[in-house]
This record gives sequence, structure tokens and C-alpha cells, in this order.
Amino acid sequence: MPIKSKYTLLVLILIFKVVAVFAQSGIIQNVGVPYVQNYTKYAYKSGNQNWSLVRGENGVMYYGNSDGLLSFDGNKWQLYKMPHNIIVRAVTTDKSGKVYTGGYGEFGYWDYDTNGKFVYSSFIDLIPKAERPTDEIWKIYTDGNRVLFQSFSRIYIYENNRFTVVRGNNSFLFLHKVGNRFFVEVLSEGLYELKGNALSFVEHSDKLGTSGVLSILPYKKNSYLIGTAKSGLFIYDGVDVKPWLNEGDNFLKTYQLNNGSFVLNKYYAFGTILNGIIILDEEGRIVQQINKSSGLQNNTVLSLYLDKEYNLWAGLDNGIDRIEINSPLYFYFDKVGRFGTVYSSIIYQDKIYLGTNQGLFYSEWADNNKSFYQSFDFKLIPNSQGQVWDLTLIDGQLICGHNNGTFRIEGTKIIPISNVNGGWTIKKFTQNSDKLIQGTYTGLVLYAKDESGKWKFSHKLENYGEPSTYVEMDNSGSIWASHPNKGLYRLIVDKDFKQVTQSKNFGKEQGLPSDFNINIFKVNNRIIFSTAKGFFIYDDISDKFMPYNQLNEKLGTFASSNKVIKAADQKYWFINHGKVALVNMAQPGRLEINTSPFSVLNGRMVQHYENISRISNTLYLISIDDGFVIYNQEAANQFKATPLPPVLVTQIENITDKSTVISELGHKGRPIRLPFTENNIRISYALPYYSQATVKFQYFLEGYSNNWSEWNFEIQKEFTNLAQGDYTFQVRAKVNENQLSETTSFQFSVLPPWYATYWAKIIYALILLAIIFLVRYLFNRKLRRDKIMLEQKLEQEKEEYKRQQQIETEQKLVKLKNEQLEVDLAGKSRELANSALNIVYKNELLQTIKDEVLHLNDLSDKSLPQDQFKKIQKIIDEGMSDEQDWQLFESSFNEAHENYFKKLKADHPDLTPNDLKLCAFLRMNMNSKEIASLLNITVRGVELRRYRLRKRLNLEHETNLTEYLLNV
Repeated sequence: MPIKSKYTLLVLILIFKVVAVFAQSGIIQNVGVPYVQNYTKYAYKSGNQNWSLVRGENGVMYYGNSDGLLSFDGNKWQLYKMPHNIIVRAVTTDKSGKVYTGGYGEFGYWDYDTNGKFVYSSFIDLIPKAERPTDEIWKIYTDGNRVLFQSFSRIYIYENNRFTVVRGNNSFLFLHKVGNRFFVEVLSEGLYELKGNALSFVEHSDKLGTSGVLSILPYKKNSYLIGTAKSGLFIYDGVDVKPWLNEGDNFLKTYQLNNGSFVLNKYYAFGTILNGIIILDEEGRIVQQINKSSGLQNNTVLSLYLDKEYNLWAGLDNGIDRIEINSPLYFYFDKVGRFGTVYSSIIYQDKIYLGTNQGLFYSEWADNNKSFYQSFDFKLIPNSQGQVWDLTLIDGQLICGHNNGTFRIEGTKIIPISNVNGGWTIKKFTQNSDKLIQGTYTGLVLYAKDESGKWKFSHKLENYGEPSTYVEMDNSGSIWASHPNKGLYRLIVDKDFKQVTQSKNFGKEQGLPSDFNINIFKVNNRIIFSTAKGFFIYDDISDKFMPYNQLNEKLGTFASSNKVIKAADQKYWFINHGKVALVNMAQPGRLEINTSPFSVLNGRMVQHYENISRISNTLYLISIDDGFVIYNQEAANQFKATPLPPVLVTQIENITDKSTVISELGHKGRPIRLPFTENNIRISYALPYYSQATVKFQYFLEGYSNNWSEWNFEIQKEFTNLAQGDYTFQVRAKVNENQLSETTSFQFSVLPPWYATYWAKIIYALILLAIIFLVRYLFNRKLRRDKIMLEQKLEQEKEEYKRQQQIETEQKLVKLKNEQLEVDLAGKSRELANSALNIVYKNELLQTIKDEVLHLNDLSDKSLPQDQFKKIQKIIDEGMSDEQDWQLFESSFNEAHENYFKKLKADHPDLTPNDLKLCAFLRMNMNSKEIASLLNITVRGVELRRYRLRKRLNLEHETNLTEYLLNV
């Protein structure tokens, strides 16, 4: 047989073995352990011990805790104290939402009162004093309309608001409900069935031993699987009791069975006192062992409960754990730090290999001939110490890329094939299947097969020495290599693949968003380049890079993935910095993106060195920081996700002055009505979904908002200063971006302010009516008053009209008189002007005569004697300065100008008579020559007098003298 076919056959045999193992195990896998989520006492802030668990009809988990009743809605823990702070040993719920609890000497139920507060009601007062419990209540079950409470001494059956008490000949151990049947062990006697209110002995139950019956579960063909503390497991078929031989028998006897749970209709989970949980299938084979070394907080399991989402809850002696038994992901953790951080993992030839920062480790991988339950014991392969980067299976040979070189792994031996440091990645050439190319710290290395078909070092590629974390070859034969800090290199090599003949570096200048962390992957035979801004492709025509929008738009948030790994068929793993999605590209133009099972891996993988290796078409080995994960896609396909529970409105608070709880019932409580002065509200909500997932919420307040909010992680919302009116709050949840819950809504109202209430409106109406009557009265009174005033006004208007007529008549008379006066004044002014002109004329004439006299001669043509001249001149001068003329002029001037001289004298008492004359002449607008004639002085004298007059009148230089005198 050819060597290549030989190794191919080995791989196929390995795949069929692994598939057979998982096919037998069904949904619960036998490799690794399911994911275990720990809820510590520091998280829930209550007592260590959790004696019982149940999930309510509303999805809330309730725990019987040593401090009281503990609840968890997926976001918030709440502790409710029992009377006297007793321990809650038992808890259950009914379909109405009541939560029944019991403890020492006390039992009753919790429910919401009319105010939406979760309160406790005791049943003790309904029981006669002689029958009241004086010990612990250990079990509580509902059965239609009945509720059964069991203590060591009595069974209390509550129905129709009354109790029936059932006693045994001896003390009871524990009551068990299986389907519709109830069984209880009576100490020192055996197992009894409770039928109605009576006990019926189960034949042959004495074979169960005396260690105590702690679990009864349904088994095949209407049989029952009975678990005892130290005597093992038994099958009761309705007739006889027989021991059940199984792989876990010694385990359960040694570590002391404490409780059990029927899981997924085909498995049996048993909690122990000393070593956690063991799960058996129907054939009695061990499927799982889960204890402190594999994830539990404590090995003492006080209670077990399987919820509707197939979470197996464990109430522990210290803490609470949730186990995802139905998950397609099963884990193996290095709890003791044996092998360090895992960078790569693979299964090869019945061994599982882990490449870590400390070396290469291996453990046996079980086949059909070994124990059904897979356990591991990892050991270091000698001489493999150091950083392991890569484990790759090529042509049936396992190649290990190591810090110290490259090795071939054969069983537990590590065989060096290259001493070139840092083998990051290795793969076949696209066009030459007989060659391998490897990216290392110092460039690219090529491998070829020797004569025996083993891969061996061939040579190092010349003319290129850059570190290369990713390497791919395109269809043209070019080699693409990525440098951690320098972007991309495209290399063209010679035909012998000996040396690089052409090298080109690509970065931001060629269209890439950065020169850093550009990774290279091949998807559907096309090379794509991952960046922080999404995937890019290379356009060889423009020699540029461009965004791969067709892929980026469909991938959503995974467009910024830093790693892509080939899965089976047309599926690829996209890893976005620790977040994982399995993408199916089988249908052209359409992507199926599955992220739901993988949210638990967030933050657990080694960043930039995430590794997922394919075991078969349905099995994958995923490397995580401190171990590995097995993903079973077949189990994932079989799993049908249960519908999401509705979102719970868990608390409503008034936050106006201080935070005050209005209701803890939310959408199922009575309508909430807020006073207007307390119109600030905080609404808290939660999704009672407990599997590891990403949960986002979206809300809408009808009557306040126009649209739904953006999806976010907030679990409460505040609304302040709400206007009066009715509101409907709606909220819904989304899990892992693809599963949507139903919308939960509740209504509340903000009452109107006191001034807008019903009674206020009645008062306003009465006030309005009173105002209308008052206005009407005042209007009528005003109307009467206005009528009187109108009559008075009409009378006044008549009188006023008469008065106005009289005034108009008088004004006409005055006007006529004034007109007459103006005519008279004009006449007097003319007379005054004529008089002045006559005086001027007279004076001029006398002056002419005076001048002519000087030239008179006698008959002998001799001049007249001087004394005659003087006499004549005196007469002429007296005529020119006749005071009577001035008095007559002054009198006429005063009549024409209303005592002008008196006004002038009053304003300017220093004026002389000559000044007054000058003022009068200037008032009449005479020129200097005329004034000189009247005053019998020269024109120069007139100017001199005008100057002195200005000074006496204190006139400014720019003030016109004549205008001033005209305005006096």
C-alpha cells in the first residue's frame, strides 16, 4: 500500500473511532466536562449551604439557603428571611407562582400581595397545636391542588385550605415524587408508597439496605431507579427490587450518593457527599464526572435540579453551580497549571496533543476498547520544552512549529526537521503539493519529502528575511506574507522556488487602513486580508487594496475578525479577538452565522493565536488559555433551543426624593398610579435566561417615546418629570444577536396635579359659574350706569355744543376785531413810516437849506455876515432836532408796536434815550443814512451808536442786531 494512502487510512480510522464515541454518548459528551458556571457566596451574598433548588413559573430560580429563601432572576440576587431567620431546607413552586418553603418548625408560602411586595404567609396556624412540626421540613412537592410537606416525623398534606397529617410507625427519611407517585422510606421498615393519605408498603424494599433511600428516578418500562446512600443503585420494576450493575456503582458507594436527577430522558445524574456529580446512561456507563477538579466549587452536592433549558443546577455545601450538560461545547481545564497557556491543539493517532508556552504535551485519546468515559493525563514530550506555535497535520504527518525550530511528532517522540527558529505557520503550496512553505521569525522556509515520504527541510527562501506570521499563495503563483508591523509583502519567486526575484511591500499608501496586524487567509479559494476596518481584497489591475464590502456587510461585527480557519465543507471559523462564529458559505450570496454556542469562549482564547482544529466533519478541538474545548456540531444540530422566557419587570421604584420600591411584581401587579409630585420612576428588568450568552435589552415607553431604544446591556431605565397621563412600558431581550424574546409590557399612570384633578375641575366649574353670574350682574349694573352716564353725556354734549357755538361766535368776533386791529395797526404803521419819512424829508430839506445858506451873497455879491448865518443855522438846527417830532414818533411807535420801549427797557435797563431811538429806527428796518438824518448825525455816528448798542444788549458777535430787535 502506498505511504500516502496508508496515512489517509489511519486518519479515517481515527475519525470513525471518535465519531463512534460521540454517537454512543448522544447529547451529553464523554470528553472533557460541560461548562460549569460558579455562583459563589460572595456573588449571592448569603449562606454557604443550598439545600434545595427550583425554577418558578416566571423563570426565576429559588434556592433553599442557610440564610433564607434566595432568588435569582438572571441579573439580581435577592434574599428573603424566614421567621426567626431559620434555614430553608425545602422549596418548590406551583403554577400560580407561589413559592413554598419549609424549615425548622415552620412552613408556608411566598407570594406577591396587592402592593406588589413579595411576602411570606405561614401555614402553622392552620395546623392543630399537637400536630405542629417540631423538626425540619425536608421535602415539599405539589400534586395538582395538593401541596405535601415532609418532615422526619410527619407528612402534611395541604388541600382546600386545610391540612391532613400522615404519620408512620417510625420516623421518615425523605419523600420522593416520581411522576405522579410518591415514595417515602420509613426507617427500620423499608420503602412505602403514599397513596392518597395512606401509606402502602413496597414489597421486597428491605433489599435496599439500611443506608437510606436518597433518590428515586424513572427508569425503563415503568420501572424505577432507586439510589441509596452507600448500598448502590437498585431497579424496582413494580414487583421486585434488584441491584443495578453499572460502572458508577463503586464510585457512588465510596463517595456516598446524596441525591439524583433524571436528565434529558436518558441520563441519570447523582450528586455525592464526597466527590461531586457522576452521570450514567441507561446502560449504566459513566458519561461524565464533574467535581471540584473539573469546575465545581465544592464536592458536597446537597441538591440537584434540571431546568427547562437543560441546565443542571447543583446546590452545594458552599455555593451554587450551573452545569450546561446539553451544550455542544465540553471543556478540559488545567486547574493545577500543569501545561501553561495553550496555543495549539490537535488529535492524532489516538493521542491528543497540546502545544503550549511550556512545550508539547500529550494524553491518550480513548477508543472503543477503553472506558466509555474519557479522562486525561497530560505529560510533556521529552525535549519539547519551549514555546509551541503551531500543530498541523499534513499528509498524515504531525508537524510542530516551535520556538527552537520545526519538528515531526511520532507518538511521544519529537524529531527535528528544521533548526530555523519560530515556526509560526506551515502549509502546502497551492500548485505544488510536494512542497510546504513555512513562515518563521526570519523569513520563509520550504520543505520537501524524502525518499521515505517524510517531510524534511529543503532550503530557506533567499532575498527575503522578514518575520512572517501568515503565508498564502495566490492563483498566479505569488506568495503573500504578513509582517506583524510592516504590512504585507507580495513575493515573486523563481521557478525553482529558491529565491525571491521581486518583492513589494503594501501598506496604507496602497489602500490598507494600517500597516499593523494585517492577516492573510484563503476563503473559497480567494485570498482575503483581515484588518481592524474589515476584510480587504487585492485588485491586481490598480495594484491597490479595497474593502470586501460584499463579505463585510454580511458578517456584521465579525467583519473585523483577526482570524479565519477552515472548517468542514464550505464552513469557516471567524474569530474576532476572542469572539467566535461558525459561518456557512454553502449558499451563494448568503451566509449562515452561528454564534450562540460560542459566547462562553469569549475571552478564553489566546489573542492573535486562536486555534481550532478539525477532528472530523462534526468535531472540533478549540484551544483555550488553560486547556481545550470539544465542539460537537452534530450535538448542536440535534439541540433545539427552547423559546426564550419573557422578560421580567422585577422592580419599580419611585426616585423623586429617594429610592422607594413601589412594586416587586412589575407587569403582573395591580395598576400603578403615581402622584404628579412623584413622577420620576425607575424600572428594573431581567431575562431569566441562565445559559452563558450575550443578552441585550430594548425598551419602549408608549406615551413618552416615539421609537424603541437601541439594544443595550442596561437592566434598568429611569424616566423623570413624566407628564400626566397613561403609559405602557414595553421591553424585550435578544440573546446572542439572533434569538428574540416576546415583548413584556405593563401599564402605569401619572395622576394629574391637584389643580388638574376631577374635584379641582368641579371647583373650577363652580368658580366659572360664579364668575359668569358675577360678570352678568356687573354687566347689568354697568349697563344701567352707562345708560345714566350716556344721558348725562348727551346733556353735557348739548351744553358743550352750545358752549362751542358761543366760543365759535366769540372767536369770529375776536377774529374780526383782530383783523380790524391788524388793519388799524397796518394803517398806523404806514402813518408811522410816513411820519418818519416826513421827518427825514424835513431834516434833509433843512439840511439842504442849511447848506445853501452858506453860499448866499448879498446884492453886492458879498457874503452875509456870520451872525446872520448862525441865527439861520440855529433856527434850522432847532427844526431838525425838534423834540416834539420825536415824542410824536415815540407815541405812534408804541401804539403800533405795543409798548416796545417799555419791553426793551425792562430787559435792558441801561439803555439811553438815544439807544431807544436807534432801536426804534432799526426795528423799522431803516438804513444808516435814514437813521443819520433822523438823529441829525453822520452815518459814521450811526455805526458807532450801533456798536455801543450791541455792547449794552450783550449780543454775541454772530447775532444780527436788527433781527434781535425785530424779535423783542
